[in-house]
Amino acid sequence: MQRYSFQNPFEEAVMLYWALMFLIVAVVAGVFGFGGVASAATGMAQILFIIALVLFVVSLLASFVRRSNL
Repeated sequence: MQRYSFQNPFEEAVMLYWALMFLIVAVVAGVFGFGGVASAATGMAQILFIIALVLFVVSLLASFVRRSNL
């Protein structure tokens, strides 16, 4: 496996520039446009949490039943 090393300090500066640009774009998009998406994601997260909780309880009860039959 070969590692990439920067031959030129300018290349490192270009990488840092693009990383900062993507950070700024992400922050601006988050501030201006993700309010509706965030609330929809919260609703989906709540549903998935309830499903995971139900599956956990079912598997816990199944393990108790299986141990009592042995």
